[in-house]
Amino acid sequence: MNMSTRWNSILFVGAVSGGLLLMSPCLTVFGADDDKPNFDKWEPSIQKFEEQDKDHPQPLKANLFVGSSSIRMWQLDKSFPDSNTINRGFGGSEIADSIHFAERIILKHQPKVVLLYAGDNDIAHGKSAERVTEDFQKFVAVVRKRLPDTEIAFIAIKPSIKRWNLASKILEANNAIAVICEKDAKLTYVDIVKPMLGADGKPRPELFLKDGLHLNEQGYQLWASIVRPLLQ
Repeated sequence: MNMSTRWNSILFVGAVSGGLLLMSPCLTVFGADDDKPNFDKWEPSIQKFEEQDKDHPQPLKANLFVGSSSIRMWQLDKSFPDSNTINRGFGGSEIADSIHFAERIILKHQPKVVLLYAGDNDIAHGKSAERVTEDFQKFVAVVRKRLPDTEIAFIAIKPSIKRWNLASKILEANNAIAVICEKDAKLTYVDIVKPMLGADGKPRPELFLKDGLHLNEQGYQLWASIVRPLLQ
């Protein structure tokens, strides 16, 4: 599955190794420069997902969306009424959080496709583009260790009005991850960036809520039109 698109005049910033670090799905590995992430703060959100699973068991082989608030706020049943979807977005989360809780919110559902949107908060919290890329590779490794046939789609880190000052770092991370996905038939880089930019090369205000960060209904309609072919 490889339907990645590119920005106009895109510049791939250096080569990134396609090798993936194999690791236990219950183990999260961090570098020396980490600030000891506090995973406990997500327990209420994760436990809520688990309660939902008990009350309403989710189908296996569905399309599972995971990541930060851009996923959490997405009304998937409205955008994809003809597809089985599972929403496992928890607002404010980073890629490392989805890795840490993969067993509890992703792997047990044995999804056909995992669609990840994360990296936005990572960069806003000071992580480098290289670190975001490495964490994406760790995420892929965790999923593949248990579910080698599951396809993984990375929804590109969006350009937003509020975080436009971080655009160059976001572009660098997106480009590096796009290179990795291009080399792997079961990875897809979903380019939502180009359609979100106006003629002036800046984020289109009509796609965002008043906070300039989160998508409004029009923004999600745009994303859905790009993602829909992946689910069909």
